[in-house]
Amino acid sequence: MYYFFIFIFSLFPRLFILFLKILTDWFEPVSRGWLWIALGIIFAPLTFLWYSIIINWFFGVWQVWQIAIFVFAIILDLFVWHVFRRHLD
Repeated sequence: MYYFFIFIFSLFPRLFILFLKILTDWFEPVSRGWLWIALGIIFAPLTFLWYSIIINWFFGVWQVWQIAIFVFAIILDLFVWHVFRRHLD
């Protein structure tokens, strides 16, 4: 049951990125093509979403709390990778 919640947790940001790319122009300042979006979906969706928030809402200005949330997003993405890797072993 634990892995099911982690799976849902990891699936939601990926679907949200696809939703934003298909229906809006949210990622235009970040990437004009699908390459970076595909890499964000596969490897680090929360980090990619937070990076796009920084670019769109804060005009690319990085302050301490934006960096702290960015690091937290990286940790969450790595945690999901770790759980799935441990589950496969």
